[in-house]
Amino acid sequence: MKPSTSSNCPYHADVDGTSPAHLHPPGTWPPGPPSGLTGWSLLRRMSRDLPGALAEWRQGYGDMVHLHIWPEHQVVVSDPQLVRELLVNHHDALIRWERGIQVFSQLHGHSVLIAEGQPWRSKRHTLQPNFSPKTVEAFVPAMSGAAEKAFAQWRTGDADWPIESSLTSLAMDVIVRMMFSSEIDEDARSAERAVHDTAVAGNAEMYWPARWPDWMPWKRAKRQALAVLNRLIDRHIQARLMLAPAAWPKDLLSELLALHHEDSSAWPLKAVRDECMTAFLAGHETAAATLTWWTWCMAANPQAQSTARQEIRTALQGRIPTAQDLPSLAYLTQTLQETLRLYPAAPVLLTRRSRRPITLGAWQLPARTMFTIPVQLMHHDPRWFPDPHAFRPERFAADAPGFPRGAFMPFGTGPRVCLGQHLAMAEMTIIAAMFLQRFAVTVPDEMTAPKPVFNITLRPDQPLRLKLSTAAAK
Repeated sequence: MKPSTSSNCPYHADVDGTSPAHLHPPGTWPPGPPSGLTGWSLLRRMSRDLPGALAEWRQGYGDMVHLHIWPEHQVVVSDPQLVRELLVNHHDALIRWERGIQVFSQLHGHSVLIAEGQPWRSKRHTLQPNFSPKTVEAFVPAMSGAAEKAFAQWRTGDADWPIESSLTSLAMDVIVRMMFSSEIDEDARSAERAVHDTAVAGNAEMYWPARWPDWMPWKRAKRQALAVLNRLIDRHIQARLMLAPAAWPKDLLSELLALHHEDSSAWPLKAVRDECMTAFLAGHETAAATLTWWTWCMAANPQAQSTARQEIRTALQGRIPTAQDLPSLAYLTQTLQETLRLYPAAPVLLTRRSRRPITLGAWQLPARTMFTIPVQLMHHDPRWFPDPHAFRPERFAADAPGFPRGAFMPFGTGPRVCLGQHLAMAEMTIIAAMFLQRFAVTVPDEMTAPKPVFNITLRPDQPLRLKLSTAAAK
């Protein structure tokens, strides 16, 4: 990704004329909206449209906004330098919000996504080599193979092609090939629906201090979705265990089962299952959501689509892309980066809580303060990205003006930066290149721009459908 400027922000935390040398006394909070007696009205506003609420409050109160939602104190931080200070310098003082982790753990168990402290460090250290740039190169044939199979089945000449569903199935197939050396095929539709249902249910549960038991009648869709996903993962694990280790293919599941065989106390089968579930869910959702928005951006910006296609033709000459081709697809990468800026898959990071008092900017904040990081809000800040809602891939060109570190962070930042960021970028670039080799995409007549909706990740409010045709040969 394009390097940014230094971390010195021209618009920093001292919006009220203070500076870190002139700290507010302990017990005072940044400005924020009136909370009333309990502040639960703020919670209701967030539950209806979290990105919209955070944008409104930033506009009214600045880059650090205090929300008093009894019994909690929450601070929304949207200054890039302060965000990096919080997530990098104060990393050891933070844990993820307990309620959010409780919701996520229903599916992810105690995977690296859920773990804290030493268990997290151990898991992260063990799993990191499986997601290194060098290892990712070995997965490129699986990515291109899945794309080639999928695209051969797509129908051109369709003015209403289900692009979102098709890309989600493709992203699922890619991750299943990398994890299990298998293909998704008959599982795709049911798995896609299950992921959607668990995301909607999980997002709703985030805004309540407790949840109704899953056996309640109105939670039938969630129960069924959890069962579908658990069966999918368990089936692959059990099938692999029926093979002799010498016959195991080289994939992520084999790596995890090797850890289990080496130390079953540190890596029980439950831990293997948890990591597989996290890899499956996180591994396909970021790519599927981003590629969905990318096709919309291509359809809505035909000149950018044409420029990217010409670069692909020049670089690849009709070949299937390899890992060695990725550096030559600079403009295509810029279109993906600009898509991630406009529509980050995780528009709001999972809230953190401080375990001890910390000083952030001019504010001395007590232990147990909660912190929310609105990634999309920073990505849409006109101070860093002029005309922020316009699709301009040239923002990420090597010779473009820089922006502060932390202003663009689609995969997070700090020690808990997304483990699969290199994998995701390689996968999206390979699929995007192969897509533009074969197809042209346009906006159907009378279609309006899709509205982004936040349910754990950012997706269109209605399943995206676009006009698909064969790319003109040149």
